[in-house]
Amino acid sequence: MTIVEAIIIAVVEGVTEFLPVSSTGHMIIASSILGIEESAFTKVFEVAIQLGAILAVVLVYWRKFFQFTHWEFYAKLAIGVIPALLFGFLFNDALDTMLASQSIVAISLLLGGFVLLFIDRLFPQPTAAPGSDLLAAETTKKELIEADTHLTYSRSLVIGLWQVLAMIPGVSRSAASIIGGMQQRLTRNFAAEFSFFLAVPTMAAATLYSVLLKKWDTGNGMKQKGYELITASSENIKAFAVGNVVAFIVALAAIKFFIAVLKRYGFRMFGIYRIVLGAVLLALIAAGKL
Repeated sequence: MTIVEAIIIAVVEGVTEFLPVSSTGHMIIASSILGIEESAFTKVFEVAIQLGAILAVVLVYWRKFFQFTHWEFYAKLAIGVIPALLFGFLFNDALDTMLASQSIVAISLLLGGFVLLFIDRLFPQPTAAPGSDLLAAETTKKELIEADTHLTYSRSLVIGLWQVLAMIPGVSRSAASIIGGMQQRLTRNFAAEFSFFLAVPTMAAATLYSVLLKKWDTGNGMKQKGYELITASSENIKAFAVGNVVAFIVALAAIKFFIAVLKRYGFRMFGIYRIVLGAVLLALIAAGKL
């Protein structure tokens, strides 16, 4: 992987990670278009650059993340992340092998797009519910505490179960958790915000597992851990560092963009985008172009 390729993949990660359009699906597509040969390092790289995106969320919502006296928030977040950790540990490798195809990505994009088109009809907004304006980074502590009283422990768990669907390439972790939040009667904005928060421990765990614990098949009869692959050469270290910086900067802009679009237009724009992209991908696959 060249530095230019690393930057392009990092831009794709930063733009799509927190939008309901599937970052994994877009990286599979981008890698295919760029002709990046799949290797153990590229697999680790695509997971590891999530660290940059994670830091972007923490920076935007630092007041929320560092409310240490408000322990209920952290407890609900922990409950919400349990399903993804459990299912990911048990089934992620098997699903990667079975479902990591462009056809699956295209179909998932299409189906998710139709859901986003009609999500407001499927799950109408609760009236005068707390948490309706929580996407402002300067939200006060009082507003945050009031909003958390609307997010129960059982709702956190159900949203976490919805997030498990994102193990299917093309579904989108963001879309799955937001839909789960709205199904649990959270407002559209609060569901999106909780999706951001849920991403931090989920993505951090996935990154640490891939880099520190998981052994990757190098294709020559050997297996190495993620950190061994990252530190194997100066080029790998440079690609990893540049990728995280780019993902961080781009994710900052993407989060603010998503907040603005969501408040003004809702999910319809993202639904249309997913449908168009999914249809184009299926057409290209059928024509043998991908």
